[in-house]
Amino acid sequence: MSHVNGLQLDTPTRKKVTIRSLQYKKKNHTPISMVTAYDYSGARMVDAAGADMVLVGDSLAQVMLGYEDTVSLTMDEMLHHCRAVARGTQYAFRVGDMPFMSHQESHQQAIRNAGRLLQEGRMEAVKLEGGVYVADTIRAISRAGIPVVGHIGLTPQTISQLSGYRIQGRTGTDAYRLYQDALALQEAGALAIIFELMPTLVAEFISEKLDVPTIGIGAGAGCDGQVLVYHDMLGFLHETAPRFLKRFANVEAVVVDAISTYIGEVEAREFPAEEHTYRIKEEEFDKFMELVQTDNAAT
Repeated sequence: MSHVNGLQLDTPTRKKVTIRSLQYKKKNHTPISMVTAYDYSGARMVDAAGADMVLVGDSLAQVMLGYEDTVSLTMDEMLHHCRAVARGTQYAFRVGDMPFMSHQESHQQAIRNAGRLLQEGRMEAVKLEGGVYVADTIRAISRAGIPVVGHIGLTPQTISQLSGYRIQGRTGTDAYRLYQDALALQEAGALAIIFELMPTLVAEFISEKLDVPTIGIGAGAGCDGQVLVYHDMLGFLHETAPRFLKRFANVEAVVVDAISTYIGEVEAREFPAEEHTYRIKEEEFDKFMELVQTDNAAT
């Protein structure tokens, strides 16, 4: 049994996940697991659980910062969370999202900000949303020595263009567009591609045609791996859940109940109890009182 950051791991021979090991899993049809994380405590639990990849997704804008959408997230905010996740991760391969407008202006801007995610944020790869139209940007970043994960299908940063959160690739023409997107990103140097909200048959067909791993979210079991948002899968933020989501726990209810119990015990003066307090020797307390009385007499 080995440990990471105080948490026990069930795999004593566990090794650091790398691009090469992800490619090996693709080749050998071994599913890849990815989970989002946004802070130190979340990252250390995801890492200890054995996830292959940890994604610092721009969804932190909503689940951690309370923004209405992902486009509000800044580069500095992303870097802040990336650094925290990096400190809590020992084995999982770390990927950081490129925020909206952090790469659209020029290749120079894209390379500079991608480099910041690696150098300052301690990520091991960056993620960009978009298909054919971002292929040249991915190519430029990759040529600068920075690994890139692509993201096609539903792309939250361009949700206005997509007319809302809608499944992509439901017509033959749209499915073919996604196919072309995937091929373009692979050719540009993407190490893996996330498929979001796509029909299962389309995602499975494209996955089989690609040499790089595909990571699905709402894209079916035919992808090479799966990703879920930490807060969604654990039952935080109980909002309308998409069909693809499975809640593996109801942590929010547990947390709210625990805090409610704490408040009740505080109000009833049941907490802190004797076992939660610290003692002082009687003679030392008597000395303290003597000093107080002497001080009072002097004034």
